[in-house]
Amino acid sequence: MFGLGFPEMAVIVVVAILIFGPKKIPELGSALGKTLRGFKDELKDGEHEADGENDQERR
Repeated sequence: MFGLGFPEMAVIVVVAILIFGPKKIPELGSALGKTLRGFKDELKDGEHEADGENDQERR
């Protein structure tokens, strides 16, 4: 995943736990997931709108 091996991922997780604390990590993960899901939905909606505009131009 992104050229990161297990040792690099372990260091990132340890640093995240030290910075945010173990209780805050699930909240951050949830917020990140919601943000990425919203971003993905917006991209998908933008593609549908662009397809609709292309269809109207062809007519």
